[in-house]
Amino acid sequence: MKKFKFSLNSVLSYKEQRLESLQNEHAELMAQVRTIEQRIQDKTKAYLDFDEEYQKRCSTGMAITDARFCECQLRAMENDIQVEKKNLAQAQDQAEQKRMEVVAAKQETASIEKLKEKKQFAYQKAMAKDEEIFVEEFVSAAQVRSSI
Repeated sequence: MKKFKFSLNSVLSYKEQRLESLQNEHAELMAQVRTIEQRIQDKTKAYLDFDEEYQKRCSTGMAITDARFCECQLRAMENDIQVEKKNLAQAQDQAEQKRMEVVAAKQETASIEKLKEKKQFAYQKAMAKDEEIFVEEFVSAAQVRSSI
């Protein structure tokens, strides 16, 4: 009997490559999410530090122009944080979409691998049966020869 050959090997190979590619893309998107989260954290800390300094300066007294400048600076920092939060939401959405693609690709790959396993099991079963038949024929031929 000939050697086992899975007819969908090229499809399986393609699906595995696609899965690996999607996993890499998902990892990159998750890295972007973590980077944005870190930026938000840093900007929030800078905002809180600046606000604390502003409150101290207000309590000791400062010029109106300085106070207005600080308030404008605080508003700009708030806006910057809001923009980063929107960027984070978009990056998280993209990462979630990519995760869904990865899950779908894993399912496709797993189904083809399962089919390959079934075909290989059937092939091995047929091989075992052929070998059993060959041994039985050999034994019966040997018995026929020995009886002659």
